[in-house]
Amino acid sequence: MTAPAATLSVIDISPLFSDDAPARARAADAIGDAASRDGFFYVVGHGLAPDTVPRLEAEARAFFALPEMEKGKITMAHAGAAWRGWFPLGEELTSGIADQKEGIYFGEELGADDPRVRAGWLMHGANLWPARPPGLRAAVETYVREVSHAAAALMEGVSLALGLDAGHFDRTYLARPTVLFRVFRYPPSAAGGWGVGEHTDYGLLTLMAQDRWGGLEVRTDAGWIDAPPADGTLVCNIGDMLERLTGGRFVSAPHRVLNVSGRERLSFPLFYDPDFDAVMTPVGGEAVMNDRRRERWDGIDPKAFTGRYGDYLQDKVGKVFPGLKAEATGG
Repeated sequence: MTAPAATLSVIDISPLFSDDAPARARAADAIGDAASRDGFFYVVGHGLAPDTVPRLEAEARAFFALPEMEKGKITMAHAGAAWRGWFPLGEELTSGIADQKEGIYFGEELGADDPRVRAGWLMHGANLWPARPPGLRAAVETYVREVSHAAAALMEGVSLALGLDAGHFDRTYLARPTVLFRVFRYPPSAAGGWGVGEHTDYGLLTLMAQDRWGGLEVRTDAGWIDAPPADGTLVCNIGDMLERLTGGRFVSAPHRVLNVSGRERLSFPLFYDPDFDAVMTPVGGEAVMNDRRRERWDGIDPKAFTGRYGDYLQDKVGKVFPGLKAEATGG
């Protein structure tokens, strides 16, 4: 059960786009407080144009309304190791259970001559774009560009919240950020099935727009609470690797979706994550690690991970799409 009386913080991040040092510090303090308490918050002042989300929503609805045969022309199997494209209802897994959603995976547009593509890195390559609706590509690219700009500003706020200079994360973990974007469609839940079950995100930050129908729930110290849509906001949450890099000071909060609105629900999460090749060494070294723990459904402690971010990401996404992982790795 959720606790609807509890609410998440709403943070104005517009000062992070300015040179006003005191205002930037206040925004950073608010980010640090919300990230350490709930791991989730709303952001306003993010800089998205007023028509960016409505345009994307309209194009996404037009795509999902197409016959499955046409959507299947950009199914993920056609993208190979890039892991891009459309997947049908029930094909994505969370903790081994099929989600009640369909979606499209996008990422940074990379040509065949990119060194990462030539090296065969998973999740790197070209996007698959449908012929219809013709405006989907432009709508996606605009959203990704504007939300990535907001995410970069947020990471400056994260740096300041940790007592570091604003560019610390850019220099150490974000030489080439891993930017992944999803468009999800949740049909009305049937027989109590979860649109997506309890999970956490994998990287640094997720920024997400959601339509007006709601369904997102977040697990906090107060229990499960609703995170309903609010006009003009993006939902931001902390990922596993930011918990890792801050030694548990910032928490990667479990969340889930149950669409009981009676209408189809759309959401648009963008994952702003470390460089695929960046080694996940905590800020300030292992001495900043602490013993704060939160029970997770999977029993995993992200603070214990060692190695490259790409290794963590490949393992996690491989469990979501085990068939694609087997094809890509031959295992």
